[in-house]
Amino acid sequence: MRYVRYVCIAIFAVALISVALANRDMVSLQVVPVEISGLFAVNPTVRMPLFLVILGSILAGLLVGFIWEWIREYGERAEAAKQAREMRRLEREVARLKAEKHRGKDQVLALLDEAG
Repeated sequence: MRYVRYVCIAIFAVALISVALANRDMVSLQVVPVEISGLFAVNPTVRMPLFLVILGSILAGLLVGFIWEWIREYGERAEAAKQAREMRRLEREVARLKAEKHRGKDQVLALLDEAG
C-alpha cells in the first residue's frame, strides 16, 4: 500500500511539473483596481509566471476549504467532547457504585460478583 501512495505522489508531482513547464509565460495580474491603487499609491499589477498564478490559486482554494471545514465541524467536535466528559463521569459513578456494593464483602466473592 505504501508503494501505491508513492506512485500517486510521483504522478501528481510529474503533473505539477508539466503544468509549470507548459505555463512559464509572464502574465500581468491585476491585484487591486486602478481607482483604489491611486488612493494608496501602490502598483495595481504584478508580473509573474502563469504557473504561479495557477498553483497559488489551487493552494488558496485548499486553504479556504480547510478553514471552512474546520469551522463547520466545530459543533460536532464540541458535542463529541461533551459526550466524552459525560462518559468519563458515568464510568466514575459506576466504579463508585460497584465499590459501595461490595463494601464489607469478602474480596473473592466481590471479584466473582463483578466477573459474572
